Amino acid sequence: MKSPGVASPSARGPPSALTTPSFFHTPPGNNRLPSTIPSKNPLALRLYKVLGANYSDASTKEALETLSSFYSPVAATEPGASASMLGAPVLKEPDRLTRDGPEDEEEEEEPDEVWGAEYARKARRKQTEMEQPVDGELALRARKGLRRDIETKLAESSRKFLTAFAEVDKKLDILQVHVGEMQTRCDEAQSKLQATNESCKHLLDRAEGLRAQREATAARQSIISLFLSRFTLTEEETQAVASRDVPVGPQVFAAMDRIEKIRIDCRVLMSGEEGETKAGLDIMSLTASLLDQAYNKLARWTSFEFRQMGKDASLDVAPLMQEAVLRLRQRPELLNDSLKILTEVRQATLLSSFLEALTRGGPGGLPRPIELHAHDPTRYVGDMLAWVHQAMAGEREFLESLFGVRGDNRMVGSVRQAKGTEEEEYVAKLMDGDLEKLSMPLRVRVLQTVKSQEGSITAYKIANLLQFYLLTVSRTVGEEALLSKTLKAITDAAYQVFFDTIDAQGRSLLRFLHPPDSDLSPPLALRDSSQVLREIMAVYDSSLLGDEDPTEREAAFAQILEAAVDPAMEMCKRMSDLREGMPTWDKAVFLVNCTTYMQNMLQAYSFTSTHVALLQKEVDRNIRTMVTEHSAFFLKESGLEPIVQAMDSKPEDTPLSRLPSASSQALTAALTQFDSFLSTLDPSSSPRLSLLSPWRHRDSSSKRGASAPASKVGNDATVQVYRIGCLAKILGPGWGGRVHGVGVGCLEEFEKSLKLALGT
Repeated sequence: MKSPGVASPSARGPPSALTTPSFFHTPPGNNRLPSTIPSKNPLALRLYKVLGANYSDASTKEALETLSSFYSPVAATEPGASASMLGAPVLKEPDRLTRDGPEDEEEEEEPDEVWGAEYARKARRKQTEMEQPVDGELALRARKGLRRDIETKLAESSRKFLTAFAEVDKKLDILQVHVGEMQTRCDEAQSKLQATNESCKHLLDRAEGLRAQREATAARQSIISLFLSRFTLTEEETQAVASRDVPVGPQVFAAMDRIEKIRIDCRVLMSGEEGETKAGLDIMSLTASLLDQAYNKLARWTSFEFRQMGKDASLDVAPLMQEAVLRLRQRPELLNDSLKILTEVRQATLLSSFLEALTRGGPGGLPRPIELHAHDPTRYVGDMLAWVHQAMAGEREFLESLFGVRGDNRMVGSVRQAKGTEEEEYVAKLMDGDLEKLSMPLRVRVLQTVKSQEGSITAYKIANLLQFYLLTVSRTVGEEALLSKTLKAITDAAYQVFFDTIDAQGRSLLRFLHPPDSDLSPPLALRDSSQVLREIMAVYDSSLLGDEDPTEREAAFAQILEAAVDPAMEMCKRMSDLREGMPTWDKAVFLVNCTTYMQNMLQAYSFTSTHVALLQKEVDRNIRTMVTEHSAFFLKESGLEPIVQAMDSKPEDTPLSRLPSASSQALTAALTQFDSFLSTLDPSSSPRLSLLSPWRHRDSSSKRGASAPASKVGNDATVQVYRIGCLAKILGPGWGGRVHGVGVGCLEEFEKSLKLALGT
């Protein structure tokens, strides 16, 4: 049935897939639609909806293209085109589904391709019979059978789905059977599992308890492992401490440090609130045993090394030995045993080296044997002492290196300052022991050399040399060391020999006396003994270390000065008394000559100031005697002596003119003699002063010692001037002024002459 207003296919233009209805086209000359269309007209609403639809979106275009290809004439003529596309009758699905019986089941089992092929053959056969459709017929057919074709297509697709789902349903039925069987088996397993759980509940509880115990045990094991790792040694550390196969080295020292650390930690553990525990006591006991084994091992090793290294003259201490000795200081008894072995070996080695140096010399004969110089006592003793001192220095260096004593940046030759540390005590003790056996051969040879000396200079050189080495050795090894005591005994013996020699020389000076020479010069014996003393003082001055106190230096040499100077001065006094009738002036001049000679020699050294002062007192005493004698000589030669004696002896109530020696005749004679005396007086060239040795042998070194005697001369001259002044007052203004002037001039000239004679 055709819809009204739709043109026939023959009246429209060329055929198209979809033909637009004729009322979609506007009449010519009228491009506008009616402005008013009933709003309730279904057709108008449909048109509005169709005209308002948008056919440019992708989905709409795809649907139209699919529909166009579905009804395309080309597609209809292609082989295999479906019957529905050509308008062939299609078997409806309900007719097919109502078939019964075996044939229907067989048809159902046939695939869809069989049905499609049959319809296709029929369609092709019908198509060949039909003529080519006219324009618009295909579009008309599409409009009429679109729903049917779509439903047919849907039915065909549904049939295919049903066929496929039928197979799936069969499989699902089979699967359902299997699932049921599986469910049965699972139920059986579940029941068995429940029964098993009921029966194993006790075991599970037991297992839970064991698991908890295992965790607790694991925690305890971890704690115990940490405890053991902190408070016990490893197998390697134990072997290092206890086994003889492990040599002493860093491994042993590390194990000992580990033991000490364990003991410190254990003491902290035992000092807790719970107090001492059995574990702590056991650890302390075990570590103490291991530590004792370690120290015993170190002691054995050091003893062996000391036996080996003690045979060498010069030693180098390895760091390993220093560490071992440092650790053994924690066990003094073990260290002392090892050091005793070292001392014995070093004693034998040093003694052998000393005897070899005495008799055989050095390697290859250089240096030469010391005993070849036995004819030179000073060199012989000095070489022995130098060898001992060198050995002592090498031994101290070795021991300081052994005990790790650090240097104090002491300059060479400076005094060593003892610090009193434990290391210093060990070093001093070992040095005393190492050098002990050198004392006996040194003592025998030095004493034999000292006692065979007859000269005081050689004896003093040896004694002074021994004194120097005694001071050096005492500062190095201490005064209580055997070597120091031996050197002190030898030094005392040498000084005793020296003083015996000096005393013998002094006795010889006093034994062979003779009167002074006519020139009153110092005797030859005095000059010889002074020369010996000069050499002794030179030796003493060269042996000073430079750090002594001046008072100590002077006190140390005072005994020698007393032994040498006093006998010489006594000899001079006794010699001055040997000449019968020797004037007092000559005695005083002789003693001044001898004393100033000795004084000039002593003034060259600073440590003789006390004796120089004593000799100066003797010079002053003799000069006062000379001044008295010379003033008396002037009075006697001038004729004024009787007048002066009268002035000294007259009573206070008696006038001087009544005395016979002061009478006018006596005064006239005295003044006549005095006048002639003044005409011949030359005090500066007095022959009496020419006998003074300083007059002929002035020495600049005697100026300091002669200043005091000159002042004494001035004091005595002042007394004489006063006495002459009194005489001038008595004689009157005529002679008094002359006597006073001459007397003062004479005494002043004498004072000048005496000062000149003494070199001032």
